[in-house]
Amino acid sequence: MAVEIITKEDLKNFKTELLNELKELFSITSNQQKPWLKSQEVRKLLAISPGTLQHLRIIGTLPYTKIGGTLYYKHEDVIQMLEKNKKRK
Repeated sequence: MAVEIITKEDLKNFKTELLNELKELFSITSNQQKPWLKSQEVRKLLAISPGTLQHLRIIGTLPYTKIGGTLYYKHEDVIQMLEKNKKRK
């Protein structure tokens, strides 16, 4: 049976590698976008008022789903709306 001795340097290297992997994992999950957004999140994302968001719903520019009293918007629908209404010179 072979005996291996772990040094302080080995532990420091392990700690550094572990921290780097954890940082990478957390940065991946924080960059993922939620598929459904609530009204407040959409207003914040677009920097618009509640009235403007209501107007976008009424005229059919931004599709939504209502469950109970909460309105949900697909993130991809918000992005598509922005792309569709993009002005070019």
